[in-house]
Amino acid sequence: MLVPLRPSSLSRCRSRLLHGSAKTLRHLVGPPDPISHLRPIIYDDVSSPPTPAVVYHPYSLQEFDPVPARNSNTYEMQWKLQRQQLDELSQNFWLDSNTRFESAKESVLASLPASCTPLDKENALSEFYKQWLLQESERVDEYSKIWRARNWANIVLAARVKYSRFPSLITGLIKFPRQS
Repeated sequence: MLVPLRPSSLSRCRSRLLHGSAKTLRHLVGPPDPISHLRPIIYDDVSSPPTPAVVYHPYSLQEFDPVPARNSNTYEMQWKLQRQQLDELSQNFWLDSNTRFESAKESVLASLPASCTPLDKENALSEFYKQWLLQESERVDEYSKIWRARNWANIVLAARVKYSRFPSLITGLIKFPRQS
C-alpha cells in the first residue's frame, strides 16, 4: 500500500508561495522492505523508467526528462540523481546489515542445545546483541558519516534549485506592461 507524504498546511502554503510552478508534487511512500525495513519513497518528479522492450540505447535514458523545460536546471537534475543515490545507499547498507545480523543471530540460536531453557536463549541473545553492537559500531559510524555528508550535499542542492527558481517566481508575480 502506498501512502502519500502530506506536508503540513503551513509548509504546503509556504511551498506554494516559493515554488515557481503551480504543480504540486505527491511523493509516495511504499511498503517496508522485508529485510532492510526501509520504506522506499517513490518520487513524483522523476520520470518513470521506460519499458524493457523499448530500451535499446547505450545510455541511461531514464535520467533525462523527455520534456526539456522541466530539466533545464542542471542543479535540479543533479539533486534528483543524488537524492536517489542517497536512498540506494541507505537501502543497500541496511539490507546488508540486517541480512548479516539475522544470519549471525540464527547461528547463535542454532549453536544452543535443544534442551536449553528460554532464560538460556535470552542470555545467549543478550550476549550476541552486545557483541554485535560492539562489532558493528565502526561500520555504522562510517555509514552515518557518509550519509550525513551526502544528505547535507542534497540539502545544499535543493536550496540551489529553489534559489534558481526564485527569479522566475518574481517575474511571474510582477506583470510588466506590454510595449506597443
